[in-house]
Amino acid sequence: MLNLKYKYPIEKLSSVVTLIREDIQKIADEYEDITIGIFGSHSAKEVGMAAKAAGIPTAIVVQKGRDKFYSKYNRHLYDTVIKVDSFKDLLKDDIQERLRELGTIFIPNRSFSVYVGYDGIENQFKVPIYGNRFILRAEDRVDERGQYHLLKKAGIRCPEKFESPEDIDRLCIVKVQQAKNKLERAFFYASSPEDYYRQEKELMEKGIINEDVLKDARIEEYVLGARFNANFHGYALEDIFGDFDLVGFSDRRQVNLQGFLNLPAKDQLKISLPVKNEEIGHYGITMRESKQPLVYDAAYKFRRVVESEYPPKMIGPFALQGAVAYDRDGILEFVVFDVSPRVPGDPAMGPTSPEMRNLSIKYNMKIDDPMDLTMMEILKAKELGRLKEIVT
Repeated sequence: MLNLKYKYPIEKLSSVVTLIREDIQKIADEYEDITIGIFGSHSAKEVGMAAKAAGIPTAIVVQKGRDKFYSKYNRHLYDTVIKVDSFKDLLKDDIQERLRELGTIFIPNRSFSVYVGYDGIENQFKVPIYGNRFILRAEDRVDERGQYHLLKKAGIRCPEKFESPEDIDRLCIVKVQQAKNKLERAFFYASSPEDYYRQEKELMEKGIINEDVLKDARIEEYVLGARFNANFHGYALEDIFGDFDLVGFSDRRQVNLQGFLNLPAKDQLKISLPVKNEEIGHYGITMRESKQPLVYDAAYKFRRVVESEYPPKMIGPFALQGAVAYDRDGILEFVVFDVSPRVPGDPAMGPTSPEMRNLSIKYNMKIDDPMDLTMMEILKAKELGRLKEIVT
């Protein structure tokens, strides 16, 4: 298989993706039965529950030392447990062969992207993936064709970026990876160049960040608005299910930010520890119907830009994470901070979202969780002999 990032300009990308996708489609076409492939981290329970509820066998790949949660406490969700020494072992020929023998359709999540890597996923992982394996790379904020490129090209409002700490003239948020945890970031807030450099020094002295991660840091305006993770599901079989569905809204609970916010302001000032925005959980929220067109319009634009930039299209779960805030004219707008082009990993969505009832009515079947839509499309594709249309 071929490396898309370095060998091919955008004008040739579509034909290259087609060639790679055809190899995967041939594999999917030969499946007599299917199994849902799960990566043992991030959203493995959510995927497992949806697959088992739909009556589809499951296979989970877990890393030794981290497997007990899945192989013991939640063993009922997984028909096959494949233990590996390292998540990278997923790329080994014998592991992939076993997955293909099971008829695996693999569900990508964030941990899959981080631990296996974009190059490995695009060039070495010869197992059909539900959705678009090529769009996973766009989550990388420093990639030249990453999420900020997509948002700009789609005409979706995102926060203004500052090229240098010297340009800071208002409250900003600095997005930087933690030095020791590549899955999480160490956000900090600065209102001036002096404020930035003071905090940068403190975080470096504590070992939370270093020069390497700072090279890829992003400084952007802090948007004063109500935060919403707007979650959607895009379809491959548009002739049956339409373009996309809204599945609901949520927000994050973060360590140790949540603890700071639980204190009165006078007591927050007594604490010198840096704030970490490390995701630890979620909670469901709702948005007024009169404002929901803002997020529908953003999702529509995002689906269209992915079709041109990362063919074939945005298939499966995706999230636009942002805030509803006033623009300079006092009009509310949806400002997108981040894009998750895969399972957002938010198990609170099903139990808290009114959209589950809406979707149950729409599809005349019980929808308890957004991942039920994934299983719905996979089963329909299998029934119609169209599996190749939903995989890459």
